[in-house]
Amino acid sequence: MDSDNLRGALFMAISMAAFTLNDAMMKLATAELPLFTAIFLRGILASVLIAALAWSQGALTFRFSRGDRPFVALRTFAEAATTVCFLTALMHMPLANISAILQSLPLAVTFAAALFLGEKVGWRRWSAILIGFAGVMLIVRPGSEGFNIYAVLALVAVAFIVLRDMATRKLSPDVPSLSVALLASLAVTALGGVMSVGTPLPDLTLWSVGPLVLAALFLIAGYIFIILAMRVGDVAFVSPFRYTALVWAIGLGLLLFNEWPDAWTWAGSAIVVATGIFTFYREQSAARRARFGARPSVASR
Repeated sequence: MDSDNLRGALFMAISMAAFTLNDAMMKLATAELPLFTAIFLRGILASVLIAALAWSQGALTFRFSRGDRPFVALRTFAEAATTVCFLTALMHMPLANISAILQSLPLAVTFAAALFLGEKVGWRRWSAILIGFAGVMLIVRPGSEGFNIYAVLALVAVAFIVLRDMATRKLSPDVPSLSVALLASLAVTALGGVMSVGTPLPDLTLWSVGPLVLAALFLIAGYIFIILAMRVGDVAFVSPFRYTALVWAIGLGLLLFNEWPDAWTWAGSAIVVATGIFTFYREQSAARRARFGARPSVASR
C-alpha cells in the first residue's frame, strides 16, 4: 500500500467530514436565511479566505495551460450546479437521506467511465451498478410520499459531482489546487449573488451568521481536500472512503435535527455501500492483473 494511496484516502475522509459539516451548518443557516442569500454570504467569506491562503502559498494564479482550461471551466460549472441542486434538496430532506443518495457516487463514476471514457466494465461490475441503483431507489422510493422534486435534485447533484470529479482527474499536476478551489468558490458566490437580487435581507443574528461562518470554514477544507484526494493515489482505492460521509450525516442529523433514518433508508444505504465496495474491489483486482500480469505456472519457471 503506497503512500499516495494512504494520503489520498486520508484526504478523501477529511473532505467528506468537512463537506458533511458544511451541509449541516447550511441546513441550520437556511432555516433563518433564504437559500441563495446564504450561499452568497457564505461564498464571500470562503472566497476571501481561500484567496488569502492561495496568495500566502504563492498559488494565486489563473494562468492555466490551453489543455487545462476546458477542464477547469467544466469543473467550475459543475461545482456551481452541484451546490444549487444539493442545497435546494438539503433544505427539504433529512441530512442522512440525501447523504445516503450521495453514496451512489462511486458506482456513478464507474458507470460514467464506461459510458464516456470507454473503460471496460465486466458483467460483475455492471451487476453491482444495477443493484446499487436499486439501493438508491429504496432510499428515494418512487411513488411514495417521500419521493418528490427534491429527491430528483439530489440525484441530479450526483451527476454533476461525477462531472466535477472526472474533470478534476483530467487536470495536469501544474494546476494549483487552491486556484481551482478559488474559482469554484467565486462561481458559486456569483451565482448566489445573482439569484438573490431582489430578495430582502433578513436581520442577521448569531443563529444565522454563526452557522454561515462555520460552513465557510468547512467548505474551504472540503474544496481543498477533495481536489487533493482526486489528484493522488488510485481512484479505486481512494473513492470508497466517500462512504465515511454517511457516518457523519447520520450522527449530525440525529444530534442537530433529531433525524433518524427509517428502515428503507438503512437497507438502501447498506446495498449501495456494499455494491460500491465490491465494484472497487473488482477494479483493484483488474488493476493488479494489468500491472503484474498472470503468475507464471510451475511448469514454465
